Amino acid sequence: MNAKNETGALGEKRVNDGSPYVDPEDRETVATGHNLLHRDLQGRHMQMIAIGGAIGAGLFVSSGGAFQTGGPASVLLGFIVVGAMVYLMMQALAELSVAYPINGAFTMYICRFVDPSIGFACGWEYAISWLTVLPFEISAACNIIHYWPGSEGINNSAWIVPLLVALVAIQLFGVKGYGEVEFALSLLKIIACIGFMILGIIIDCGGVPTDNRGYIGARYWHSPYIAFLNGFHGFCSVFVTAAFAYTGTELTGLAAAETANPRKEIPRASQQVVWRIAIFYIVNLFLVGLIVPANSPSYSGAGSESRHSPFVIAIQLAGIKVLPSIFNAVILISVMSVANSCTFGSTRTIQALAANGMAPKFLAYIDQKGRPVSVVALQLLFGCLAFINLAENGGTIFNWLLSLSGLAILFVYGGIALAHIRFRAAWAANGHSVDELPFRAAFGVWGSYVCLLINIIALMGQFYVALYPVGGPYLIANTFFQLYLAGPLFIFLYLCWKVYSWFVRPADRPLFIRTKDIDIYTGMRDTQSMINGVGVPEEQRRASIQEMQDERRKRGPKDHIMAVIRNVI
Repeated sequence: MNAKNETGALGEKRVNDGSPYVDPEDRETVATGHNLLHRDLQGRHMQMIAIGGAIGAGLFVSSGGAFQTGGPASVLLGFIVVGAMVYLMMQALAELSVAYPINGAFTMYICRFVDPSIGFACGWEYAISWLTVLPFEISAACNIIHYWPGSEGINNSAWIVPLLVALVAIQLFGVKGYGEVEFALSLLKIIACIGFMILGIIIDCGGVPTDNRGYIGARYWHSPYIAFLNGFHGFCSVFVTAAFAYTGTELTGLAAAETANPRKEIPRASQQVVWRIAIFYIVNLFLVGLIVPANSPSYSGAGSESRHSPFVIAIQLAGIKVLPSIFNAVILISVMSVANSCTFGSTRTIQALAANGMAPKFLAYIDQKGRPVSVVALQLLFGCLAFINLAENGGTIFNWLLSLSGLAILFVYGGIALAHIRFRAAWAANGHSVDELPFRAAFGVWGSYVCLLINIIALMGQFYVALYPVGGPYLIANTFFQLYLAGPLFIFLYLCWKVYSWFVRPADRPLFIRTKDIDIYTGMRDTQSMINGVGVPEEQRRASIQEMQDERRKRGPKDHIMAVIRNVI
């Protein structure tokens, strides 16, 4: 699958001039612009998506289960380890996205640099995870609404319908609608996180008059409490919770094809990830672990899902009135933000798969306003699955739907790291140096090796927990598949495309793409192709490299300090 092949590395047939070739039967489907999305996302959108896009129910609600099974020390350590993995992944993704701001982003990178079958499996697992998470988030929103008195007797359909209508209205405005809504909701979430950090410190120091516990300090980390609940077993159970909580971070890479200035905004957004992880996740969870005991009966009390949020419990234990209700509203906003991200993540991934022959052709359609309307309709139809929750056995059905998405993000993150490793190998094999890249991952290819290793360890840890769940019973098939169904699904999707390509796409038959056959030129950013493109004179290439190096050298200590301040604020 090199640059000379008739079939492009991303699955598009190409003619000799390098332009995409569209089969005559496909022309009606893509007549308004094949694979063309509008670049309407600005810098402020990208920064808010990077900072607050993934702050949702995973942090505010699901972390409560992690505290119960692993304890405060396991939660803190697990989120730090997975956070480091996410940061390394984002650095690798930023390097690829700046050089190749193509639709489908990481799915297409895996197809191009690793193997189309692995890319197909990762892409569909990622899309399915978002498709199934949307109805779950809508149902979660209904449960959160039941926190307030007077809502218990109202049928959930009264909440599901307006929530779905709101999501449809956002989609009518295209990617700009997504960006503006995410900007506003992320701003509210960030303010809430900062406010909780200040409150958490005050509670821990005994500064709340209504809290009869007085000074708490690290009381809940010592006897008679246990910092590492259930030992190594409990620590392993934290990995998937952490990965689920961080899901959405990668959306900045997916948005590269719809960003006005990807070379500037993608690196800035990726650099902010480390600060977001450190401040909004690690600090908040550390404070929760200090002021809420892991064995608090409030975790298992009756009531809506948000009543079991460690953040709400922390405020309630301090005896503060009204504020728990306000924070419950923040959790509701966060859940709707994730639902908004669901529509973006799934639609862009499926549209890219369809545009490259890996999904039904009608799903590739984009209208004149840059909206993949066919896929948006599919996503919103999946949103209607929220009505299943009205049935008596709705909870069981939802558990199985969510099992499809549990591990999906780990396969995607591992695929991104592997794609970056393979890209660097192909880049060097074609005679290019890292000095020619407009943006380089902070820890280079070794960071991607570490990211891949953490992913493998996390998958092994979850496999162990699926066989031997905390609290038992052990070796139960039903429990194993609910916790690990995404693993067999990945293998099934991989084999489906391998078998299909054996008969239909011979170029995709090999187990992996050899380094010398990797196409590093198709889809490259226009200004980048003037430096690294085929046939570029050596003098022009050297001059461009020198210009980039001079630009990097111009940054002094003051520039680096200002960059850190800008990323934090």
